Amino acid sequence: MHDAHFPLTDLLFGIPALLAVGLYIEAVVLTNRRGRLRKWPWLRTLSFVAGVLFAAAALVGPLARQSHADFTAHMAGHLLLGMLGPFLIALAAPMTLILRSLNVHLARKFSRLLQSSFVGFFTHPVVASVLNIGGLWLLYTTDLYAARHSNFSLHIIVHVHVFLAGYLFTISLVYIDPVFHRFNYTYRTVVFILALAGHGILSKFIYAYPPAGVPVEQARIGAMLMYYGGDAVDLLLIFILFKHWYQSVRPRKLVSMAGKAV
Repeated sequence: MHDAHFPLTDLLFGIPALLAVGLYIEAVVLTNRRGRLRKWPWLRTLSFVAGVLFAAAALVGPLARQSHADFTAHMAGHLLLGMLGPFLIALAAPMTLILRSLNVHLARKFSRLLQSSFVGFFTHPVVASVLNIGGLWLLYTTDLYAARHSNFSLHIIVHVHVFLAGYLFTISLVYIDPVFHRFNYTYRTVVFILALAGHGILSKFIYAYPPAGVPVEQARIGAMLMYYGGDAVDLLLIFILFKHWYQSVRPRKLVSMAGKAV
């Protein structure tokens, strides 16, 4: 991608990021003004802002420019855009906030959209995993990685895909927002393990077989960053998934124990 395109990408990615933060904060103010007993948690707002800023850092500014020529910087951006950013945004429960801030009529329409088969398809754990991990395999094991440097439209599409696929993958595994197409914990855990394996094998493949045009040393550092940095974010996902699983089982165990005691 030519350097002249960077101001345009700053606008294409920077403005939506600022709008997202502004709209989220406005929705928080609106829902808190409605006199609900429970105010919107400030930690969720902080998580959303941090998630958007981390994702934007991969697309706007010094890291975005450096990643064009340095694979290690590119991989750092991938972790921010496709893993950490989506994870923090998912924790902020944006769909719940939208439902709380809309009037009843619009909230019902939005709820029907979330219940639709279209949303259900893309939030299916297997589909989301294929879009996320499969997309990375396609990017780094074909000519796509090199092609995006010279094709501005492809550059935009790839980055949008990485972010959306990362977000869909996260919300398909951990249920923070309302979920109308639910899968049990065992099923999600098995899919998660397979996705982890796919991500780990890809990082080792990149280490051994760098993408076209990437120096070996940069590829190896980038692959290690992908492997260990990805593990760090995945550990957070594992913690939340297993915490929810434990919380879902614990009440039944307590009731069972109480019944036996009687």
